[in-house]
Amino acid sequence: MDTAVTKPWNSDTTSNIAGALAWQASQQPRATAIHYPARRSFKSKKYASVSYAGLEELSNQYAHGLTAYGIGPGTRTALMVPPGLEFFALFFALFKAGAVPVLIDPGIGKDALKQCLDEAAPEAFIGSTKAHLARRSLGWAKDSCSLFVSAAPTLGLGFLTGGISLKKLRQMGGESTEPVLHAAKPDEMAAILFTSGSTGAPKGVVYRHRHFGAQVDMLRRAFDIEAGEVSLPTFPPFALFDPALGMTTVVPQMDPTRPAEVDAERLAWAIDEFKVTNIFGSPALLDTVSRWAEQNGKRLWSVRRVITAGAAVPISTIRRMENALANDAEIHTPYGATECLPVTSIANEQLNDRIAAMTESGEGICVGYPVSPNQLRVIAISDNVFRELAETTEMPPGMPGEIIVSGPSCTDTYWRRPGETELAKIKDEMGNIWHRMGDIGIIDGQGCLWYCGRASQRIETGQEILFADQAEGIFNQHPDAVRTALVGVGAPGRQIPVLCVEVKGKLAPVDYERVHFDLLQLAQAHALTRSVRTVLFHDGFPVDIRHNSKIRREELAAWATRKMQEKA
Repeated sequence: MDTAVTKPWNSDTTSNIAGALAWQASQQPRATAIHYPARRSFKSKKYASVSYAGLEELSNQYAHGLTAYGIGPGTRTALMVPPGLEFFALFFALFKAGAVPVLIDPGIGKDALKQCLDEAAPEAFIGSTKAHLARRSLGWAKDSCSLFVSAAPTLGLGFLTGGISLKKLRQMGGESTEPVLHAAKPDEMAAILFTSGSTGAPKGVVYRHRHFGAQVDMLRRAFDIEAGEVSLPTFPPFALFDPALGMTTVVPQMDPTRPAEVDAERLAWAIDEFKVTNIFGSPALLDTVSRWAEQNGKRLWSVRRVITAGAAVPISTIRRMENALANDAEIHTPYGATECLPVTSIANEQLNDRIAAMTESGEGICVGYPVSPNQLRVIAISDNVFRELAETTEMPPGMPGEIIVSGPSCTDTYWRRPGETELAKIKDEMGNIWHRMGDIGIIDGQGCLWYCGRASQRIETGQEILFADQAEGIFNQHPDAVRTALVGVGAPGRQIPVLCVEVKGKLAPVDYERVHFDLLQLAQAHALTRSVRTVLFHDGFPVDIRHNSKIRREELAAWATRKMQEKA
């Protein structure tokens, strides 16, 4: 096997991120690009591998075929293929052909999927048999799609899917493996990535080629990623950065829409088998893996770095994960969003007892310092549109406000959502875009950002404004609580703060009374939460599909409203 390259891919050579794959193939053709499950069954541990040269050749074949089939520059193309060799090869092939991939979380539900596809109006659809059958039966993108490719095994299923097979796609391109790379301009649209819709309807975020290049550069420098590492990304789109970073990807055997339900033993086997050095996973996945490791006395010795994102990460989860890794391994908790990533980051070694105590006293969740070259501000909370940065009021250190960010990975528009774009984007005097994160935060005297909660989930009682994640830090320390969620019942300005609680296991009635009393005592012990006088127990909080970590507080608020009406 070739020695990994030491010189990273530079987006200055080409704006098209698919150029990173060609670069790696030229530098280390025989090095492994991907280890992927050879069978779809989650019970099998059989893996196959492809080299960088092999992945480059296959993606070139697909790119030639896509062009011949009519999927070329600017063609919006829905890609609904399970993680594996074909997912990687097709994604890079779309970039090489100049097409615009459209990525939507498959677990968001049939109605939401239909809405996203109707909004994206893809002209082409590449999917598994299951995805095509759903497309045909549910009418996904029926008014826009005319080109269909089936990524199913060659079993004569074309009559079911209504599209050509991957074999036919290669044949249409003459089976050519000649290099192909669309000469993309930095501002050219590269992809449409839909948000998870955890706090509203999913929105299509327009990524330009320069955004991908900037993200690769920022991730490399922020986390000191080196070529030759072995990465296990449990969120498929994140894996697409691996070739640009010179890493070998290990595709985990798991349902990516249910990271909290991952088989930790199977994941640990893959980590040991392939000597994984880098893991990307949601807080819910880390919680599951760290608990399994604690119960089984397991340590993942090869892992040097864990990156976790998607929601606030409890320090208790970080400490358990530390015990599952080598002593010098790092755990990074970057903060960001689909619209701008990464924004800030902090490592486990910086999350000391003082910071933990501040979170437990209601100061918020420490999410670190801005990732260079991002600029960060906190502005006065408002639901108004701001067209110019000069229209905003910057809050002083220590005061809460809405987080806004500007940087090279900051996107500038939503797909066909002019109203949402106008609300979320602000221009400064230099013409730079500032993205409104929709989150409340505090910048302390050292320039560190503390996350307080979603702006849309703030509770306005008429006497005060409460921010969910700030208050929940106080209650989450209770030993019987898995997690808590503070929601508002009633109209803004007259809302009643209600604490929803998810407990560990099934408690006896007397224990529910004890926990109820304890939480009310905790509320009275802190000035921030003294108005909390209602506690409701919930069997299991609704969470986002993408990471299984963000609490869907809007749904909990509706549930709490019904519960209080029943008691009235």
